[in-house]
Amino acid sequence: MSDQIRPPVYSSASKWIHWLTALCVLMIIPGGILMTHMEEGPLQDQIYDLHRSFGVVVFILAVTRVAARKAFGTPAPVEALTPLERRASVAVHHSLLTLIFVMPILGVVMTSFYGDGVSVFGLFTLPQMFAKKEPVYDVLAAIHGWLGYLMAALILSHFGGAIMHTFIKRDGVLQRMLPAPRKGQV
Repeated sequence: MSDQIRPPVYSSASKWIHWLTALCVLMIIPGGILMTHMEEGPLQDQIYDLHRSFGVVVFILAVTRVAARKAFGTPAPVEALTPLERRASVAVHHSLLTLIFVMPILGVVMTSFYGDGVSVFGLFTLPQMFAKKEPVYDVLAAIHGWLGYLMAALILSHFGGAIMHTFIKRDGVLQRMLPAPRKGQV
């Protein structure tokens, strides 16, 4: 999309998808850390089920996010960004977008290799796609865990950038993603 036909702000749909995804991910990451470090039992099983369920929600939101970006476009980068800030912003955003697709898929695949289907809030269960192979599960679980830490680091970087732009540069970058409606928004 060329800069001449880009919208001036993010659509309301894009903003709400962003914040719903953020809320889910901010529950999933601590839950993922907690569940792997707690005693086995019913509580751990419940946290695993919630972790997986919200992972499916994140994947659905990621698909919806791409659709919203295609339908409504995205505003041009803020002109006040330095070349380094622009490269860092693009790298962090693309990495986060990639991870919100990869992590749920990897989670479903590794759960299948563990020998389970993925129950989604007890409403339905995604079927087990592969035969149980715990050594494959172990490798995928390790990758999933490390990617989770990478995602947490990227989120902290993203949050740090938002704080910098809001309180130091005061250039309105964060306001472009706040869900408050503006005139002419979709």
